[in-house]
Amino acid sequence: MDEMAQQQQARTSTMATGIVGGASASTEQDSLLLAASAERSLSLNTASSSDGSRVSCQPAGSKRAGRGAVSSGLTHECGVFGAIATGEWPTQIDVAQVICLGLVALQHRGQESAGIVTSEGNCAKNFNVHKGMGMINNIFTDDSMKKLKGNLGIGHTRYSTSAASEEVNCQPFVVHTAHGALALAHNGELVNCESLRKDVLSRGVGLSTHSDSELITQALCLNPPEGEVGGPDWPARIKHLMQLAPLSYSLVIMLKDKIYGVRDPYGNRPLCIGKIVPLTIGAYRHEKVDRLPAEGWVISSESCGFLSIGARYVREVQPGEIVEMTRNGIKTIDIVDCPESRRHAFCIFEYVYFARSDSIFEGQMVYSVRLQCGRQLAREAGVDADIVSSVPESGTAAAHGYAREANLNFAEVLCKNRYVGRTFIQPSTRLRQLGVAKKFGALSENVAGKRLVLIDDSIVRGNTIGPIIKLLRDAGALEVHIRIASPPLLYPCYMGINIPTREELIANKLNPEELAKYVGADSLAYLSVDGLKKAVQLNMAVKKPEQVGHCTACLTGDYPGGLPDDLEW
Repeated sequence: MDEMAQQQQARTSTMATGIVGGASASTEQDSLLLAASAERSLSLNTASSSDGSRVSCQPAGSKRAGRGAVSSGLTHECGVFGAIATGEWPTQIDVAQVICLGLVALQHRGQESAGIVTSEGNCAKNFNVHKGMGMINNIFTDDSMKKLKGNLGIGHTRYSTSAASEEVNCQPFVVHTAHGALALAHNGELVNCESLRKDVLSRGVGLSTHSDSELITQALCLNPPEGEVGGPDWPARIKHLMQLAPLSYSLVIMLKDKIYGVRDPYGNRPLCIGKIVPLTIGAYRHEKVDRLPAEGWVISSESCGFLSIGARYVREVQPGEIVEMTRNGIKTIDIVDCPESRRHAFCIFEYVYFARSDSIFEGQMVYSVRLQCGRQLAREAGVDADIVSSVPESGTAAAHGYAREANLNFAEVLCKNRYVGRTFIQPSTRLRQLGVAKKFGALSENVAGKRLVLIDDSIVRGNTIGPIIKLLRDAGALEVHIRIASPPLLYPCYMGINIPTREELIANKLNPEELAKYVGADSLAYLSVDGLKKAVQLNMAVKKPEQVGHCTACLTGDYPGGLPDDLEW
């Protein structure tokens, strides 16, 4: 990808200055960008809902006004994780440690803050809580982990898109109700947050933050329409919430002695279940996971951390499903259907960029899908070349696929400096323009005298690929052809991905030929939307193919549920 978002930097106007070859863009290139930008400017402020109508996407002064405030790339909002021990309590499993390791595996989904809440299962009034700003390894020390005793717990790692990056917004949220404590962690962003917020406030419930997660937590404390007898009916409350807010979220909700896992009816955000197996099971074996004994259960945004905590992947939480996890096991409580029988809309960019490559979605590993994207890209946009390579590490799987399909050799051409932090603040224009030199070195022996196809997973603002091309040309590359293993990003997302505003997306300013000239490439081409869908669907293993669908809103402007009237940006 053209650079992972620098999480806490203010938005900068990188498109106005452009970067080509480590120096300011030439007058000709500036003119090219500005002229193309002006030509397209009339179309930037609208997008289409799924019914084909045109609606405004212009940012306004609101809780979402800060979205897109990243310097170059995309950021995911959050990762959630939960764990519960089976059998007799107190358990021998260190539940807090399992959750912490699970969150480390999800660190790519958010680096601003994290938190863990545990319960010993015998007191409804109090949970053990530790939250803080920063990376997981810096938040959870030996002393803090010792305080997180429990037989069950949930955790969260966060990047904010809908509320400020402040400690008050750290999750999981904990509220104390008349029926005991409740903790909640949330990945996603409520589309109709304003109408739901007004509904909650009208019932006399106060809200102390602008976080969707607090809003969901307070909404769960409201009685469902059909009423309750003999105490709270949590599944009914959850179902009522899902009917009020059909997307976008995956939730883990903890009560005294149980955890609920919830996925929105569209299945827009991911959520999966794993089984903690005895250590005596040893290495991974090809026996059915349902035959293995369970020492506990885990639920997570992604499956990538399961093997490292001694768990085995079981299945995804289905779109609209409410699962209940107790010491006795896991069961489905209910499934809420998509409104108006719409198709599911799993975020296709999980495959393209956000998920870790060893995670499993829809019965297939993310790495395999990215490999297939590269193959499809070679079919659609082949070019005469000597070698294929990638921008580490985002485009590597697709580059291998491209090389195999094109019958070319794959070779590493860039060496990444792993000690350059993502949040490094570059203090001057010149240092910003030289920023890529800090992050990458060129492997000259692999590059010199070669025609190169360089694969990346996406281009957002286009302010990093230019210096990379300059670096490769300085190392002796004869030609540099850029191939992007996803379609051009044209629209923002309001469902938990912090995509910049339309004005900042380079694909809305320059077509592929113009962009190639702007960044100094010999040619540039994207994977088509149909090609991406084909790659994703090739090896999918799902029970009801007729219901399967993918959200491509950021690529096509076709938003799965339409855009609500109160959408503020």
